[in-house]
Amino acid sequence: MGRNRQREQGVAGGAVVETVDGGLAELIPDRERPRAWTLLLDGAPQSHVDLDDPAYLSFEYQRRLGHVADLAAPPNKPIQVLHLGGGAFTLARYVAATRPRSTQQIVELDERLVSLVRRELPLDSAARVRVRSTDARAGLGKVPDGWADLIIADVFSGARTPAHLTSTEFLDEVRRVLRPGGFYAANLADGPPLTHLRGQIATAATVFPELALAADPTVLRGRRFGNAVLLASDRELPVAELTRRVATDPHPGRVEHGRALADFTGGAAPVTDASAKPSPVPPASVFR
Repeated sequence: MGRNRQREQGVAGGAVVETVDGGLAELIPDRERPRAWTLLLDGAPQSHVDLDDPAYLSFEYQRRLGHVADLAAPPNKPIQVLHLGGGAFTLARYVAATRPRSTQQIVELDERLVSLVRRELPLDSAARVRVRSTDARAGLGKVPDGWADLIIADVFSGARTPAHLTSTEFLDEVRRVLRPGGFYAANLADGPPLTHLRGQIATAATVFPELALAADPTVLRGRRFGNAVLLASDRELPVAELTRRVATDPHPGRVEHGRALADFTGGAAPVTDASAKPSPVPPASVFR
């Protein structure tokens, strides 16, 4: 009875609230967009979806991941994408809209969240998207060598990235699944003194020869908690175009690369499975 009533509220334009494996999920309607919704888990914003315009990316970090998807191959070319972490399937919808005929896999541990999103925010029937409800690293291990043109990691449990998704061993699996020249993009969250972020860059540098980092300048200066998008590949990155796009976003960011990124890392040690820890707990003020 309760679930049915909540679903009717969602259809009518009210919030949909439902308990999922990861906590309390809320789908909040966007007052400025008739069929757009924000997904919150335990009060933390996770995703924004516009069913009428899936190419619209509202969240700052998702726009930066969208830029990476745009630059992963020539415009309109179908690509194969693996999403570690599903949320409301925002980036999968974006790729399906901007690169028709792309083949995508989503790995999302929270099976009840997947059911909620499928029911309330259904995917376009033409989208070639497969969803697996399993652990991100376990799901990654089942993908064939060289399958993906792009791997996007956006996995949070209780607003923290799980420890086993932060190590060199994890990134070795990422590189195995990427085709030569493919891109790996990760949504990382950290705040002062940026220990986690610096460690993740150092870890990626042991696996990939080319790295770039996009973030708000205040985050990079260690002045506030926020998101940063790490881009890694075995080929030269389109740094100039990524920099231009990030700089012209509604919330402009900065891209670090090369020596500047190495200096930012500051001699941080790579993370291994033996030393891995989850990303830090966000301060309560982040979600106010």
